[in-house]
Amino acid sequence: MATPALAIEHLDLAYRTDEGMLHALRDVSLEVAPGEIVGIVGESGCGKSSLIQAILRLMPANAVIERGRIALAGQDLLALDADSMRRLRGDRISVVFQDPMTALNPVLSIGRQMMDIQYRRDASQPAKRARAVEMLRRVRLSDPERRLEQYPHEFSGGMRQRIVIAMALMAEPELLIADEPTTALDATLELATIELLKTLQREIGCAILFVSHHLGVIAELCDRVSVMYAGEVVETGDIRSVFHQPRHPYTERLLACDPARMAERSRRLPTIPGELPDLVNLPAGCVFAERCPAAFAPCRGLPPEFYRLAGNRAARCYLSRGEALS
Repeated sequence: MATPALAIEHLDLAYRTDEGMLHALRDVSLEVAPGEIVGIVGESGCGKSSLIQAILRLMPANAVIERGRIALAGQDLLALDADSMRRLRGDRISVVFQDPMTALNPVLSIGRQMMDIQYRRDASQPAKRARAVEMLRRVRLSDPERRLEQYPHEFSGGMRQRIVIAMALMAEPELLIADEPTTALDATLELATIELLKTLQREIGCAILFVSHHLGVIAELCDRVSVMYAGEVVETGDIRSVFHQPRHPYTERLLACDPARMAERSRRLPTIPGELPDLVNLPAGCVFAERCPAAFAPCRGLPPEFYRLAGNRAARCYLSRGEALS
């Protein structure tokens, strides 16, 4: 079996606060195989951003990794010193952020920025410029030579996002983290960006960890998905199985909130009743129990294990009890 491009094992991350330790991530495990696209989906506050920060080692000063392992192609990222991690970012791991305008320097030309990020390449300035032109062409920007002289404000939102994708993939990384890259785009540009990512991923062969709250985008782009709730991965599996036969009540309720699934027009959008649990004072049992219509006595006793299910799936729910993952 090939070494995963990214392997996260039993990760616990907390933040020091005035109220106490806020347990943002708990027992998070997931893998992304080489050349695979894995989605992370969940409502706001589920821990998606904390997970990205932990992988990149760009956590705030009050963050503490209490347990776990994060490995890139078998290399333990948590064991690296700051300089080694800095050399790895932008080379072996690249990121596409949600807002392309804040990801680009507004006072530098696109060409200057695309050439500056190649500072690790042992190449001449003309060669770096040619590489920048090639990448803009690959993301389907017309007249790429002229585009290098322009500034971010001269591009539309969709064009800026394509430029950011080109910059992230310029080093042909082993892992690309896409942090809700289509959120700021309209539906047409969103679809175009998804197709572009698919094409570039096939050409470059990198693994992609795609983070989003948009179920339709996850379904269209990803091979597998991990569903997060309140800092935990509650279900994982291939896209078709999870979306058509969810095994965790939260996944069921999350899918039911998708407006595309509404059979009739309504002035009210479906929601999940209740609120996220207090991550400083966690409940004794399942973190979803207070919002779960299927909860029964064991759910309020001890937190459920992450149970292995048929078809390489897993769910953190007593109703899906199977073999507990080690």
